[in-house]
Amino acid sequence: MAPISTAADLGALRQIEPIFLDGAAFIDDEVLPIAEARIPILDWGFLRSDCTYDVVHVWKGRFFRLPQHLDRFEQSCRALRLQNPYSREQVVDILMRLVRLTGLREAYVEVICTRGTPSKGSRDPRLCQNRFYAFVLPFIWIAPEEVRARGLHLHVSDIPRTPPQSVDPKVKNFQWGDLTRGLFEALDLGCDTPVLVDLDGSLSEGPGFNLFVVREGVVTTPEGTCLGGITRQTALDLLKEANVRTVIGPVSPEELRGADEAFITSTAGGILPVTRVDHVPLGDGEPGPLTTRLRDRYWAWHEDPSETTAVEYA
Repeated sequence: MAPISTAADLGALRQIEPIFLDGAAFIDDEVLPIAEARIPILDWGFLRSDCTYDVVHVWKGRFFRLPQHLDRFEQSCRALRLQNPYSREQVVDILMRLVRLTGLREAYVEVICTRGTPSKGSRDPRLCQNRFYAFVLPFIWIAPEEVRARGLHLHVSDIPRTPPQSVDPKVKNFQWGDLTRGLFEALDLGCDTPVLVDLDGSLSEGPGFNLFVVREGVVTTPEGTCLGGITRQTALDLLKEANVRTVIGPVSPEELRGADEAFITSTAGGILPVTRVDHVPLGDGEPGPLTTRLRDRYWAWHEDPSETTAVEYA
């Protein structure tokens, strides 16, 4: 199937039936099936991980907190001196179109801005033409259904997360070498996923998620070497709504192991309970009551028009 050029009005195809059922991508001003999506091999986003990205999800036909995700994406671009060739309005139109062409009501949606390819013979990043990509897939969960139900089994890795002096954790990036090492380590030990530490030995984050620890009615989430996740902020908003005391600060591995309950937050799954740490049950070994309440309230917010943006399906 030939790609559809975006040289035409982006709204011109709004009445087309879904045609990219497995997913769709936007590359080089074209929309095409996800299986045909390719990027130039010389793009520094590929060669050097010189890029930023963001992920938002669609649930029941509505984007959840899309403006917040685009705010962070734009902030990350500015921090890396990247210039997205498309305006926010154009990005929203592109994402709407991609979701519409898949027909998906629950979708994983990613936007990426890369350094692009350099001028011939140049190593000057200022001379690169920055590029924008986007794609839509059926919703991706950070953990399978049975794990979400019984709770994650977490491994505390002693692999240090890349320090903020080297890579700004507030800028979403593909620097996952440390996280991937930790993931292999956790899986080899029979756990579901790891949480890494910072250079001081305090807990950081895991592959694609933030961590929250509940002890004696107080909820603490790490800072410093962590991305300020949109779902993390949603959990903080829910905790404030519930009048639960919350602290953003250091959390030691010992505090996690002695917690009453714990949970992680991710766009790819929302709020998920942690029930074991290094094979030792956390609390009573079941999803905690606060975690369960927050999880239910999180999904209820997906019905709130003030928190969501309806997809313009045909």
